[in-house]
Amino acid sequence: MQSQLSITAIVLTLNEQSHIVSCLRSLSFCKQILVVDSGSRDATCQLARQNGAEVLELQWEGFAAQRNKALAHATNDWILSIDADERVTPELEAELAQLFTSAGERAAAYTMPRKTIHFGRWIRHGGWYPNRLVRLFRKSQGSWEGGELHEKWETSGKVGALGGDILHFSFSDFSDQVERNNLYSTLGAQKLMRQGRKFTFAKLVAKTLSKFIETYFLKRGFLDGYPGLFISVSAAYSVFLKWAKLWELERVPVEGSKQEIAQQLPEKI
Repeated sequence: MQSQLSITAIVLTLNEQSHIVSCLRSLSFCKQILVVDSGSRDATCQLARQNGAEVLELQWEGFAAQRNKALAHATNDWILSIDADERVTPELEAELAQLFTSAGERAAAYTMPRKTIHFGRWIRHGGWYPNRLVRLFRKSQGSWEGGELHEKWETSGKVGALGGDILHFSFSDFSDQVERNNLYSTLGAQKLMRQGRKFTFAKLVAKTLSKFIETYFLKRGFLDGYPGLFISVSAAYSVFLKWAKLWELERVPVEGSKQEIAQQLPEKI
């Protein structure tokens, strides 16, 4: 049996039966694996328990809130935050083992690159790689900040960098990407409204076009061929939807906009 590191891996789930087993197997080096589920209607929780994870079922209140609540159930100070559609690569596992067995001083948190697989290939450009995120951290030295979208780990200590990749299988197909763009643009519009931002035609056009220029030209999405083009158009369209939905929220009393975020979850997180 491989030696386990004093790390608690936390995995948020919602209807992730197609991903959860592979994800958990890549985390077998962690002393504790905590799956935080938000009401899965498939076999996610059953499969998680069968593969050695503890399962915590919590009502959804947004990404940052969900992750912060999970920290109270972690038995280790060091946390590895992983999504169900991600995998720890052997290279990253070896790097973590070296970090935790060496006598050197550790930072309070570490970023790591995320390699996303979409359209059957590694997307290298358009801002998709290395896409460094803080995923390993001491829970005693920070907290998750943000609302229902774009949460970020904020720490009071030094942030280091690891070289090993997380593999990310973000979308099952292009339709899945479109559906999630629809959801996230709704949440983004609601966030803009809470912040007091106002719709203007100039913002709608400028922000949509600038997103395409940013991802396709400035971040060289064109080097990924047709997938790069599709991704850049999708990103721009998501921005367009967000501002168009803000216009709708400002002018049309949509009852659905008053629903709890928990009722607006996609089929998968």
